[in-house]
Amino acid sequence: MSQNLHQETLTRCSDLGLRRTKALKELISTLIEANRPMTLAELAASERLSDQCDKATVYRLLQRLTEHGILRRLGLHERAAYFTLLQPGKHSDYLICTECGKIDAVSAPCPVHELEDEIREKTGYKGLYHELEFFGTCPACA
Repeated sequence: MSQNLHQETLTRCSDLGLRRTKALKELISTLIEANRPMTLAELAASERLSDQCDKATVYRLLQRLTEHGILRRLGLHERAAYFTLLQPGKHSDYLICTECGKIDAVSAPCPVHELEDEIREKTGYKGLYHELEFFGTCPACA
């Protein structure tokens, strides 16, 4: 696990007024170690969190962290939501299967960075960022 990423994320949480509870620390650690988007059910059942708190507590934490821009919610609205850690200066784009809900990170260079720079320059927006989600049918479901 990246100790720096863990500490930086906890510092961001503190700066936003979030309490550094044991459950918060374990949730962040679990997401960093998994290095992939995870569902509420996966997180609540994880080794680090299952003894620490109940599913409702994990849900409330996920909602709070998403509202504060620490986590990103992914997925189709009628399916289970996936959560992933947002890291300043780094972003990921995702492929989401409309049949099974599987989520994969896109491993190609992002084509939107130049457009983002152009929009920032023309509009004067600060802190501009984007998130891309591509939807389709995965090879297993096709």
